[in-house]
Amino acid sequence: MKYQDEFRDRDLVRNMADNIGRMAALLAEPVNFMEVCGTHTMSIYQYGIRSLLPDNVRLVSGPGCPVCVTPVGYVDQAIACSADQNNIVTTFGDMLRVPGSMSSLMEERAKGADIRIVYSPLDAVALAQDNPERRVIFLGVGFETTAPAIAASILDAARRNLANYCVLASHKTMPVPMEILTADPELNLSGYLCPAHVSTVIGGNAYKPLAEKYHIPCVVTGFEPADVMQGIEMLLAQRLSRQSRVEIQYSRAVTWEGNSKAMAILERVFTPCDAAWRGLGVLPGSGLAIRDELAAFDAVKVLALNLPEGKENPACRCGEVLKGKLSPFDCPLFATACTPEAPVGACMVSSEGTCAAAYKYGR
Repeated sequence: MKYQDEFRDRDLVRNMADNIGRMAALLAEPVNFMEVCGTHTMSIYQYGIRSLLPDNVRLVSGPGCPVCVTPVGYVDQAIACSADQNNIVTTFGDMLRVPGSMSSLMEERAKGADIRIVYSPLDAVALAQDNPERRVIFLGVGFETTAPAIAASILDAARRNLANYCVLASHKTMPVPMEILTADPELNLSGYLCPAHVSTVIGGNAYKPLAEKYHIPCVVTGFEPADVMQGIEMLLAQRLSRQSRVEIQYSRAVTWEGNSKAMAILERVFTPCDAAWRGLGVLPGSGLAIRDELAAFDAVKVLALNLPEGKENPACRCGEVLKGKLSPFDCPLFATACTPEAPVGACMVSSEGTCAAAYKYGR
């Protein structure tokens, strides 16, 4: 049965590719569709989606990897926190190898810093409960997808009266950078394959202001090859009919309203703030800061931290890749000085990074 499904999906994708070719022949000019989800980027490279498209339909990878858009200064500050022997720094595994200005968390752990991988923020809370004499710092990195779980960890720590748990928050929200990129004439974007995981939380309605203000088509799309191809078909249909609206291709998981419980917990714990994005700079209202009433769990306030700007390798083109202005293959370090085993930029570190996807599948 599994093999029958695979052949059926293969035929479906092939038929979609033929239809996209027919639709593309009717375009008055080439189109640039951007995906802003790292899992989409990985799927597009893994399944060779670009090779199925005509020359006048171009896919552009945007800032869809949360690890990749985390600024160097944040990594430097996390490393500084790990230097204090009274601290236990906890993180998801994909942050370990992200380069800071001079080092990485993995290098510091090898030198003896107490840096631990956890699979849930609640694991970090349990660690704080078990180690009352030490401070446990969780590295809160991610988009709207992971932020609710981190918010829940803060509320759980408050319920347990844990004074030794805090979060170094660097959460990002997706609609703001999409607006910034849409307004960039150099990119000349024609539509968005909107992120699926993020959209399960914020819902399809979150993209309506973008579609209405900038007259740009948006389709919330799943991750399978047939999902991506159908999303491209839907974007082309809007372009050919001169429409700009939000559609949900991934209706088996995404609703218009999103997850009201997750959104409620986000609002309870976080408040919008300006945030620094690697490659994009500081974007107003694009981040989530811990509310003042929960300041006891905010590592920046508890430890009186100042996030440094950080220094990136000047030869690394990760910033331009994240903006969709360069392909990984345009970077002089790609697959030479910068590889998954020895990454120079964050785009090569994460499994959702554009450079990592291009290295694994695009060569």
